[in-house]
Amino acid sequence: MSQYPIELQAPDIRQWENGNTGVPYVWEFDSGQPGPTVMVQAVTHGNEICGAIAVDWFLSKKLLPEAGKLILSFGNVAAYARWNPGNPAANRYVDQDLNRVWGDDVLNSDEDSVELRRARELVRFVDQADYILDIHSMHEHCAPLMVCGTDGKGADKAVSISRRMGVPEYLMYDTGHPAGLRMIERGAFADPASPKTAILVECGQHWEKLAGDVAKDTLMRFLVQTGTLSLATAQPHFYPNLDYSGRQRVIAVTEAVVAESEKFSFVKPFTGLEVLAKKGEPIAINGDKTVTAPYDNTVLVMPSVAKQWRIGTTMVRLGRLIND
Repeated sequence: MSQYPIELQAPDIRQWENGNTGVPYVWEFDSGQPGPTVMVQAVTHGNEICGAIAVDWFLSKKLLPEAGKLILSFGNVAAYARWNPGNPAANRYVDQDLNRVWGDDVLNSDEDSVELRRARELVRFVDQADYILDIHSMHEHCAPLMVCGTDGKGADKAVSISRRMGVPEYLMYDTGHPAGLRMIERGAFADPASPKTAILVECGQHWEKLAGDVAKDTLMRFLVQTGTLSLATAQPHFYPNLDYSGRQRVIAVTEAVVAESEKFSFVKPFTGLEVLAKKGEPIAINGDKTVTAPYDNTVLVMPSVAKQWRIGTTMVRLGRLIND
């Protein structure tokens, strides 16, 4: 069983399987009015059910875009179908992490997996989008985070839209993943010269009620900021207690700690956003190495204790709070 109570019910999304695009579980709605193409993806990881809750809720409300086009996608549906409340951490993926396969070198390779086949179905929607929101959650209890891409590669665009949305409290400049390219880093989304913008929200602990609320709130605020929905339409669905307008904080990640051995363990049960006051404080044992804080006031971001990980998996990010 999970160390955390399961407060969310994973929705039955099979009613959305047929879609209307020729690709299972992908829906596209055209307002007929000028505007951007906006994509929202849920369950990039099969055990992160808050995104499924938000997109299922949106589709059930029969809300439609008021400008541009809206694409709604359930990502790793094969992994999601394996959801088991008795073992809720076991279905992150089937063969490999769907959020590490978005480089052309991987998508166009001869490699094969459940996740690669799904990414190859989804990539045409990703590439036509002007804005993307990818909805995720975290294994440990931690305040919601917005992952704003890699610093210097389009992340300023993501921070800007997140500030306009007013959610969540913490915005993160990331370093990417050595194990592979994420969807939000694909193509023009990582190009500072392009207006295309992609963000990834970590809504809180996977199965806490808050994560479902954050997912729905973030979805609606995102659709307002992209011009897809009017404020009048979306605002009744906001969660005012989640609004951090003017109070958001930015974390600049300086490095990612990657598992170099099957024997990786943290020195204590970190959950995320802990601040280690002194350079050199121990963080984890990575094979025969001790990982330590690289500088004073090191912030630990999203330490991973998930059951599904491999050598090469990012286990924790280390960063600094930016005073702005």
